[in-house]
Amino acid sequence: MMMSWHPQYRSSKFRHVYGKPASKEKCYDCVPITCSVHDNHFCAVNPHFIAVVTECAGGGAFLVIPIHQTGKLDPHYPRVCGHRGNVLDIKWSPFDDFVIASCSEDATVKIWDIPKHLLTRNITSARKELLGHARRVGLIEWHPTASNIIFSTGYDYKIMIWNLDTKAPVIQNPVKTISCHRDVILSMSFNTDGSLLATACRDRKIRLVDPRSGAILQEASCKNHRVNKVLFLGNMKKLLSTGTSRWNNRQIALWEQGDLSVPLVEEDLDGSSGLLFPFYDSDTHMLYVVSKGDGNIRYYEISSEKPYLNYLMEYRSHLPQKGIGIMPKRGLDVSACEIFRFYKLIPGKSLIEPVSMIVPRRSESYQEDIYPMTAGAQPALTAQEWLNGINKGPVLVSLRPGSEILNSLPQFPEKEPSPLSTESNRYQGRTERMAMKEIQKQSGIQEKRGQKKVEERSQGDRQMQLSNGFDLFECPPPKTENELLQMFYRQQEEIRRLRELVNQRDVQVKQLELEIKNIRMDSGRDRRKNCCN
Repeated sequence: MMMSWHPQYRSSKFRHVYGKPASKEKCYDCVPITCSVHDNHFCAVNPHFIAVVTECAGGGAFLVIPIHQTGKLDPHYPRVCGHRGNVLDIKWSPFDDFVIASCSEDATVKIWDIPKHLLTRNITSARKELLGHARRVGLIEWHPTASNIIFSTGYDYKIMIWNLDTKAPVIQNPVKTISCHRDVILSMSFNTDGSLLATACRDRKIRLVDPRSGAILQEASCKNHRVNKVLFLGNMKKLLSTGTSRWNNRQIALWEQGDLSVPLVEEDLDGSSGLLFPFYDSDTHMLYVVSKGDGNIRYYEISSEKPYLNYLMEYRSHLPQKGIGIMPKRGLDVSACEIFRFYKLIPGKSLIEPVSMIVPRRSESYQEDIYPMTAGAQPALTAQEWLNGINKGPVLVSLRPGSEILNSLPQFPEKEPSPLSTESNRYQGRTERMAMKEIQKQSGIQEKRGQKKVEERSQGDRQMQLSNGFDLFECPPPKTENELLQMFYRQQEEIRRLRELVNQRDVQVKQLELEIKNIRMDSGRDRRKNCCN
């Protein structure tokens, strides 16, 4: 058994990843976070909103706050409050940033439409209501690749699969009910294409289930590991579970997907009693283990060979978290080399604190090695296609600034660019044109052959910009905040490219000046020799 206080160090580009908490101005203050003792995240985040379960008298409610609306929250801020019991779980749709699902102690699951404008009054009517569970519903999960498919599980020991692709506002019959569990289901996790479902149950067993048929494919029961949460590790064909050991130490275990008889690795962390929430980043193969009840976040790198679980570092904070939310990859700041972002719920201070995981890099350019193609916001399948037995992986997109990032369809209505911003863009364009003219002027002293190479190179760069769907000099003004941010990153890259080009021209000019000087000195010597003769 491995112990976390004796980590095995190895070479890795994520060796020095560190956690950077947001400043006070970028936190969400005066947020009435729920006091529920249910073991869940209580927070859901997407690039537009942060949703958090809150305290509410006479029913259950949650807040939906625009992601950029930081600072103190108005105590009368509108809520989403249509449940008759406490809200136990909330999840944003992976394919629509303005649709969120919630489940409650009132044994219902509700689907909500969040308006594009800021909330001005409470939302009490849901778009859809799912009725089927006999007891309270504790967990919900959206299917990772199929649209309008959601899973729910309750204290009736059942998993229900719902198809939301109907016009009926109330759905009473799920398309499938999985009844193979004999106790409360504590955790659910899908593999990459959603063809397998892993569950952790209060009977201490991990089950691998075919979600369409409900058949149990694998079952694990380890006496030394009482499981609480289970997680698929992307395409690694491995599962990770968190729980407690026989001696009540907090523990994580790694399992082979094809053989759940014995765990590959078991590692004791500490003797604390708080729950461990695991999060996996399939792009970087990094595992984050968040502790409930303290402020620590441990992170590891997963490898396909022994020792499988490689300890990297631990982010420490004196502020204990009750719940946690994570930002999807398409909402990260790639210019700051941010590879993961947590939103910590700190009820003691009524605070939500963002914590960014940063890879330290000196270069300001886009780091392609830490940002591979990642899952976008477009579904790979319709609900009916998945129900018919088709499996597809997620639709991948690039996070490179300037590439086509597939955001979910609805967007905030943005104001038209002001004359000042338009004039600023024009000034930026004039500055870049002047820089190009200055480069051409400096390169005029070179030979024709060098000029030809420069022209070919600039023409290739120009074609590359056009192939990315963007032309710095002939582009329309941005109409949304996302477009403005992408244009800013593109302009910064172009300015850096121009600076490098100018520096190269300066070096070439100095070399030519030195050659001219040497030629003049040689010609002067020849003249003096001829005069002497």
